[in-house]
Amino acid sequence: MGRGKLRIYLGAAPGVGKTYAMLSEAHRRVERGTDCVVAFVEHHGRPRTEVMLHGLEQVARKELEYRGTTFTEMDVDAVLARSPQVALVDELAHTNIPGSRNAKRWQDVEELLAAGIDVVSTVNIQHLESLGDVVESITGVRQRETVPDEVVRRADQIELVDMSPQALRRRMAHGNIYQPDKVDAALSNYFRPGNLTALRELALLWVADRVDEYLKQYRSDHRVSKIWGSRERIVVGLTGGPEGRTLIRRAARLAEKGAGGEVLAVYIASSDGLTAASPKELAVQRTLVEDLGGTFHHVVGDDIPAALLAFARGVNATQIVLGVSRRKSWQYVFGPGVGATVARDSGPDLDVHLITHDEAGKGRGLPVGRGARLGRSRIIWGWLVGVLGPAVLAAVLNTVHLGLANDMLLFLAVTVAAALLGGLLPALASAAVGSLLLNYFYTPPLHRWTIADPKNIVAIVIFVGVGVSVASVVDLAARRTHQAARLRAESEILSFLAGNVLRGETGLEELLERVRETFGMESAALLERASEHDPWTCAGRAGLGPAVERPDEADVDVPVGDHMALALTGRVLPAEDRRVLAAFAAQAAVVLDRRRLQEEADRARTLAEGNRIRTALLAAVSHDLRTPLAGIKASVSSLRSDDVAWSEEDQAELLEGIEEGADRLDHLVGNLLDMSRLQTGTVTPLIREVDLDEVVPMALVGVPEDSVELEVPETLPMVDVDPGLLERSVANLVENAVKYSPPDRAVLVAASAIADRVEVRIVDRGPGVPDEAKERIFEPFQRYGDAPRGAGVGLGLAVARGFAEAMGGTLTAEDTPGGGLTMVLTLRAAGSRAQGLLHPAEPERQVT
Repeated sequence: MGRGKLRIYLGAAPGVGKTYAMLSEAHRRVERGTDCVVAFVEHHGRPRTEVMLHGLEQVARKELEYRGTTFTEMDVDAVLARSPQVALVDELAHTNIPGSRNAKRWQDVEELLAAGIDVVSTVNIQHLESLGDVVESITGVRQRETVPDEVVRRADQIELVDMSPQALRRRMAHGNIYQPDKVDAALSNYFRPGNLTALRELALLWVADRVDEYLKQYRSDHRVSKIWGSRERIVVGLTGGPEGRTLIRRAARLAEKGAGGEVLAVYIASSDGLTAASPKELAVQRTLVEDLGGTFHHVVGDDIPAALLAFARGVNATQIVLGVSRRKSWQYVFGPGVGATVARDSGPDLDVHLITHDEAGKGRGLPVGRGARLGRSRIIWGWLVGVLGPAVLAAVLNTVHLGLANDMLLFLAVTVAAALLGGLLPALASAAVGSLLLNYFYTPPLHRWTIADPKNIVAIVIFVGVGVSVASVVDLAARRTHQAARLRAESEILSFLAGNVLRGETGLEELLERVRETFGMESAALLERASEHDPWTCAGRAGLGPAVERPDEADVDVPVGDHMALALTGRVLPAEDRRVLAAFAAQAAVVLDRRRLQEEADRARTLAEGNRIRTALLAAVSHDLRTPLAGIKASVSSLRSDDVAWSEEDQAELLEGIEEGADRLDHLVGNLLDMSRLQTGTVTPLIREVDLDEVVPMALVGVPEDSVELEVPETLPMVDVDPGLLERSVANLVENAVKYSPPDRAVLVAASAIADRVEVRIVDRGPGVPDEAKERIFEPFQRYGDAPRGAGVGLGLAVARGFAEAMGGTLTAEDTPGGGLTMVLTLRAAGSRAQGLLHPAEPERQVT
């Protein structure tokens, strides 16, 4: 049986109609004959939603009792036993009541999918785990119930349920979402127009990114290379000159005009070194483009316009931004320039913007000064000078007779010019043509191919030798400068790569994409196998249609060790490029190893933490739990002994010891269980409005009389808390304070209101805690100072902080003026945020 398919209705905020849309889809499927059941749908008392449930089969819910209250949850076993084709499961991010089969509802959904059942579910954008901080900064509300992004991303289909903020607020005002007594608070808090607009933008952008992932996968699977202008992607061509900053800022402004626009800055390093730039300037421009939300790319290509267009088409760009050429007017005789060539060859699917800047027309400097090799234009000029130059010179000298010596010097000058321009071969041609013309026109006997005077033969030989020597020197220099330029380009690429990897900025897929871009390939993949007889597997891939079966299927494959290879498709690379590619391949293997080592380290860290907890728990059990057990057993044995006749006072004392030991055991076991619940994330607070006068006095039961002073004003606002968790937190804090406070100094428990929160301060006059240890005392199984064994297992403060944070509050430690320690428990005042979002245990039940 295959895995079921997941369809999710995603909403920007509660009340946009996700559940209604899901039920409408269910009715359509039932009409088509699909076996569809309602596994769990909450209508929240909304008549229209409740009506949509009619006519759909509903699986009975499972009843669970928690803290004296009965709750209902989805019965996973019943749904699996029913085994429908499609199950409707509302509120994907919901936290199940303790005692349920799984802690989270999305885990229930995973079980249904694994059983081959298709699931249709709902979730709000604020419940995505990665957006928690963003949503909190917008709304001021921290979502306690979240679902991992990967769970939603793996969905086979995501449908956005959208509604304008004005329409949603009208629905709220008409009572279609909340009960009338909650509408005003919700409209003035969470459902403000600004909040809803920001959440709507988050939802639209998140879905757009998801659609873009689908599009990239489709283009890769179908080998689509033509540009599809589905969103604005702007490529900025950088030369490394100071004008690059202007181009990047202009491209960023262009991207802002379209929703979801992207900026990709690319620097193309030519192997001939002609476009080599200052590394410092490139680093500045890279930082600028990343600060503006774009990405920086480094590509090698001898034909800069072709490489730039290939890169733009490879990333599905829609626009290219280039600067107006820095060349002077006379330099255009060597060609139209990069901007004009890109504009000419871009085609109808790419818009090219030429941006003016302060450096335009100021010149680019002489290529020779940069150590360049001989370019194609220079070689052409060298041949023209070498072949036509002697003929033109001969025509001139036929009208002006300067003598054989001067004529030879002039022909030698032409040969040297041909050597400087075109290298060895044009110089040899010039020497050959020049020697023939000298022999025919200027060496006696004239107009014959013979030489009468032997001295003239020596002169012509010297002429040819000097020309060849100069040409050889020029050609050697050109080759050496070409090698130096190429090595410089390679060092720039490797330095850039090493910097990214050392900073941890490059993952395996990003590195492979960098390889593909750098060498202008269609795809790159890292393949590995356990041994020579095992099949190859793909550890990472980038680009369109990579070779994932065998390395020899690729155009270029570079082995990495005995059982790993980097495979590239697109074209055959020259041998000189393989040196840099080998470095990339070795670095890819290092990145893969580092990723696996990090995963192993994370697992080892988890195991170590578990071992630490188990060790501490064993230590607690070995002493702190056995001590009261030993006392209880001794007292019981004494009472049951027939050898001693105990008086009533003695019996009462022994019974009191048994009771104290049992209370101590109950307290210790309770803390252990609470810590276990916090560690596993199963603490589910049931938030409601509570008066501190109702809870704090109950937390003081069990502490010695006259050891605590209570100052809780009656005028304090009510707080949004779970009464049971608050009582346990305060009780643990007071017990800890009494333990360390001197017998003659009572512990003060005071409460006060500050802005939208209420603070409960537990003040003792004990020895206090230094600043460096104030956070450590909240860790599990920690006793501060020389606290003796038997004083507890060191869980009281850890449990208190865990419960406080579960309720949306905080717990910190401060110094008491005059000596001692003050525990500050901060709670949210009632009405300080949207009522429906105050219930982490069941937010969707009140606001969806």
